[in-house]
Amino acid sequence: MRVAVVENMRNTGLGALARALDEAGAHIEWFRVWQDGILPRDIVGHDALVVLGGEQSALDDETHPYLPELAQLSRRFGDAGKPVLGICLGSQILARAYGADSHLGTAREFGWHKIGVTAEGRADPVLSALGDEFTIFEWHADTFSLPEGAVRLATSPVAENQAFRIGRAVYGTQFHFEADRAVVEQWKAEFPATIERIAPGWLENHAELAARHGGAADAAGLAIAHAWVGLIEPEEIRLRSQVSA
Repeated sequence: MRVAVVENMRNTGLGALARALDEAGAHIEWFRVWQDGILPRDIVGHDALVVLGGEQSALDDETHPYLPELAQLSRRFGDAGKPVLGICLGSQILARAYGADSHLGTAREFGWHKIGVTAEGRADPVLSALGDEFTIFEWHADTFSLPEGAVRLATSPVAENQAFRIGRAVYGTQFHFEADRAVVEQWKAEFPATIERIAPGWLENHAELAARHGGAADAAGLAIAHAWVGLIEPEEIRLRSQVSA
């Protein structure tokens, strides 16, 4: 199982997703576009694509010129039937790839929040184990319209499209399900000035908030990670299933 991971910002981290991929025996190839702008040349060499978050918007082509190519790459993976996962900025890029509109600065959330699961989400193979709602970590200011043909899986008052699916295995999550308590602790240490600016007082209350919400969020995030990784099929298995069908 070969998975391409696109890191849009340094030290983003895979958190719960790393654990699920490791347990599945996946080989991860990192593409640190914040460093060199290099993306996978095509979709042939990987069975799935993960696009992580970042501080830029999905429309910042001038300062991040690889973004249009990344959107096109995400679409090619999805159109080929290969699993795609966009997290936060990754979900916004994925929505752009499928023709949705980006809404910049209209949906600010930070910290652990409750997310509602739609009826479609309760029947979805990735979110079905989460019940009617779950707690998860958020860090975003932008959002997007629902792409044509997408199914809304999760929602909140701040960002209507918290999670969506296109086809069998193309998923976008506005929330950071991968951000377990260890990842949040890392972000707290690395970006204290930014966090204090956008969420005054959160740093001093972090320990209490982590104790109250972190366990449930970690469990929900790991359940999502395991379920999505379970959709990945190595190329030879996928081709055999297509032939038999």
